[in-house]
Amino acid sequence: MTNSLMADFEKIIELVKKSPLRAEVTTEEVPAPLRLAPHALAMVAEVLEGEEDLANGRLVLLFDPAGQDSWGGTTRLVTFVRARVESDLANDTLLTQVGWTWLLDSLKNRDVKPLNLSGTVTRTASESFGELEPQPLDGTIEIRASWTIDPQAADIHVAAWGDLLCQAAGLQPIATEATQLKKYR
Repeated sequence: MTNSLMADFEKIIELVKKSPLRAEVTTEEVPAPLRLAPHALAMVAEVLEGEEDLANGRLVLLFDPAGQDSWGGTTRLVTFVRARVESDLANDTLLTQVGWTWLLDSLKNRDVKPLNLSGTVTRTASESFGELEPQPLDGTIEIRASWTIDPQAADIHVAAWGDLLCQAAGLQPIATEATQLKKYR
């Protein structure tokens, strides 16, 4: 990669690391996948309330200076969000539509325009039997999505992903202008 293209990727990484995330969201950089794009950054996140993990996720930033036809651009985010939900919600067939709406609202509230947005929402529910029968079990919701971004707005796209994590965790929304300082490990 030429110095100019490397500088472009470094600028995008700098924006991602400066994303305005709520204080409840902690992130950590992890090894990125090597086969999806020439350059990538990956991080995991948790939404914690005390010691309780309310939601967690993974975000991968893909950068291909030549662009990819299927992306419609040079920079793409691939995301995963997972949260526990009460068993009655996990059994509600509308939960998947609600989860997708959380994503759309998170993007809209940050005034970002994703290109070629796609994804899936999965809900799971468990039921206990035998000696475990009296135990109520939680379900889960998993939201997987990817979209092409304007690299100069990478920080705001990542902030929208952070908002999605908080929404899935059941946290009350806060005004985007009042975003708390983020923790980055």
